Amino acid sequence: MRNLTALFSIALITMSSSAMASTCDAQAAEKKLAGAAKKSFVTKCEKDAAANLTTATTSCEAKAQEKKLAGAAKNSFTKKCIKDATGG
Repeated sequence: MRNLTALFSIALITMSSSAMASTCDAQAAEKKLAGAAKKSFVTKCEKDAAANLTTATTSCEAKAQEKKLAGAAKNSFTKKCIKDATGG
């Protein structure tokens, strides 16, 4: 079961990484950043988003454990919780 949870978390992070990159690029475009300023902004944005995702994942997994969820119910709850927590 732990392996399934770890695999699920890795899948969420991987899917979210590409979403973070496009979101950060879009924010940089809105701010009309270019060159080194854009690169710096996108790097910081992605780092902050990854930290938020990690925090949300840990928190949501703890909540699922408190509710004694398992299997598909746990995965569904965790996915929705992370989406709500990260605004994604």
